[in-house]
Amino acid sequence: MPSRYRPLDLAYRIIQEALTNCRKHAGGASTAIVIRYDRDWVDLQIENDTSGASVSPDDGGHGLIGMRERFYLYGGSLEVGPRADGGFVVRARLPRAASQSALVRRA
Repeated sequence: MPSRYRPLDLAYRIIQEALTNCRKHAGGASTAIVIRYDRDWVDLQIENDTSGASVSPDDGGHGLIGMRERFYLYGGSLEVGPRADGGFVVRARLPRAASQSALVRRA
């Protein structure tokens, strides 16, 4: 793990994991990625629908667990789950700079 907090690297990994999950669990579904940022935060939303999807059973992977651990480590927030109208959504909020308490948790 890198010695310093790099929010764009973490955002990349979260998007990568979300897209991997979309491919594995909803192969034919369309997927949208929204990235917003300001001075203090990076916000991500990755969602898919179920049209054309061929849903695969859960393979027992650890992707969502790993995402949650990364967010806890740096003081971000993460919401994952099914959409009300079908499909799945990942919403993430990352601080642009790690808080002192997050740096202490890493030690």
